Amino acid sequence: MRAVLPLLCAWAWLLGAPARAAAALSVNSLEKFHFKSWMVQHQKKYSSEEYHHRLQTFVSNWRKIDAHNNGNHTFKMALNQFSDMSFAEIKQKYLWSEPQNCSATKSNYLRGTGPYPTSMDWRKKGNFVSPVKNQGACGSCWTFSTTGALESAVAIASGKMLSLAEQQLVDCAQNFNNHGCQGGLPSQAFEYILYNKGIMGEDTYPYLGKDSKCKFHPEKAIAFVKDVANITLNDEEAMVEAVALYNPVSFAFEVTEDFMMYKSGVYSSTSCHKTPDKVNHAVLAVGYGEKNGIPYWIVKNSWGSHWGKDGYFLIERGKNMCGLAACASYPIPQV
Repeated sequence: MRAVLPLLCAWAWLLGAPARAAAALSVNSLEKFHFKSWMVQHQKKYSSEEYHHRLQTFVSNWRKIDAHNNGNHTFKMALNQFSDMSFAEIKQKYLWSEPQNCSATKSNYLRGTGPYPTSMDWRKKGNFVSPVKNQGACGSCWTFSTTGALESAVAIASGKMLSLAEQQLVDCAQNFNNHGCQGGLPSQAFEYILYNKGIMGEDTYPYLGKDSKCKFHPEKAIAFVKDVANITLNDEEAMVEAVALYNPVSFAFEVTEDFMMYKSGVYSSTSCHKTPDKVNHAVLAVGYGEKNGIPYWIVKNSWGSHWGKDGYFLIERGKNMCGLAACASYPIPQV
């Protein structure tokens, strides 16, 4: 039986407990001051009624952050652009329940025997990783994982860094079991690019952050795909080899509430699942290493450069953390 996945990242931080009515918090003057400072920083404006609700949510998140950072954890949390939203609210607004089929990620990778470098970071090898982008309020993380991997593959093969069109994938890749802002899989996006014979640049097909009509123009496509559009991987050992020897790797994992406010350190979770039916966000592994005895992946996200550590995060490696090894893949460009 084929594994079935929920649609990836209907804007990402997307799985949590059902919404529950909560008693109003007693908010002190310092918390109100920090909330107003946060509002200025993030250019937020509310009606008087909404202000009270957002203040309560912000304070609840801030207290969770403080409690977490005072505990014994491998990563730190911090306020960010999402701190006025509850996880239940995000789930209700942005998580889509339609299943996503992961059959395209059945492994076709023949792994070698190593040995491999103890660490790798494609960002330090040259201009091989494109800048962090921001998907906005659209469940299009799968498109950013796809373009990020292909941008790196082309740069490694040719020395030329491109910026590819996520919006084309949002609008045009539905026949490959993708669903625009409702989610999709990088492996299926690579297949679309193969059969479409290319993808346009972001300059000719700019990102809108919403579903729109397909505007692909073949004469403007950048055609660089071989007969095999992507190599799929189903374990972390294969991922290590691929990142070490070939290219950054797209993968999917399950985001749970604490990840939403990640800031630094090696993310590890005891609440997420390791099965492919729970993954809900696609990202890009650009390297790996080890810190304080904990092996990790270096991962590029698509929530802007102000989230996490300059738009990146580290996640524990070697334990299939949050199901990250279930649907990994990387493209093979022809340049």
